[in-house]
Amino acid sequence: MPLARLTLTLLLAGAVASAQAPAPPKPAAEATLTLSQVLDRQLANLEREFVPAAEALPEEKFAFAPTQGEFKGVKTFAQQVGHVASANYLFAAGILGEKPPADLGPDENGAASLKTKADYIKYLKDSFTYAHKAFAAIAEANATASIPAPWGQGKVTRLGLASLTVAHGFDHYGQVVVYLRMNGIVPPASRK
Repeated sequence: MPLARLTLTLLLAGAVASAQAPAPPKPAAEATLTLSQVLDRQLANLEREFVPAAEALPEEKFAFAPTQGEFKGVKTFAQQVGHVASANYLFAAGILGEKPPADLGPDENGAASLKTKADYIKYLKDSFTYAHKAFAAIAEANATASIPAPWGQGKVTRLGLASLTVAHGFDHYGQVVVYLRMNGIVPPASRK
């Protein structure tokens, strides 16, 4: 019997003590992101990878294109950069329902006026600024509404164009990385 009382006393004391202990702090609630913010983070990831890669190749090699093997007709490094920027402008303009604010060039490789590395880098950076503006205009209410495709045929959605912007950019980023490595340059993202 004394052992039972001791056990009961200890259990009650523990229960009382735990009832009086302060509750552990609740973890801070994570902020809920809007659809626009989620998409914009993906665009920012692309921008953080692509722009430094474009800046990494010296100007004298900006016209580089692979020549060995079956590479006939592939884009030069400069054309890769111009193409991604042109696509950013085209897709972002589609999201916003307006005409692209920059010359995309005849083959969507950038305007013919782009001559120097600095010209291409500015065109690229400006295209990302415009794409961020477009992504900010995407909301739950308009993300999946059918809109005219910016390339002139069919219908797309703003969400689809935002996804295409990022996927297309990373596709060409992979090609740019190969061009850098063929020139003995480690891509900036791989230097970390």
